[in-house]
Amino acid sequence: MKYVCDVCGYVYDPAIGDPDNDVPAGTEFEDLPSDWVCPECGVGKDEFSPMD
Repeated sequence: MKYVCDVCGYVYDPAIGDPDNDVPAGTEFEDLPSDWVCPECGVGKDEFSPMD
């Protein structure tokens, strides 16, 4: 499932991961490190919502 940043609209897609921040493809949102932040605006995971 994809998650969208409520602040800036960045979409975290597990199929892509976050390669710029050493998060490999296939990493589910729930499995991201607790200190992971949005690569676009820097907010924490608690500012993301699941996409339909």
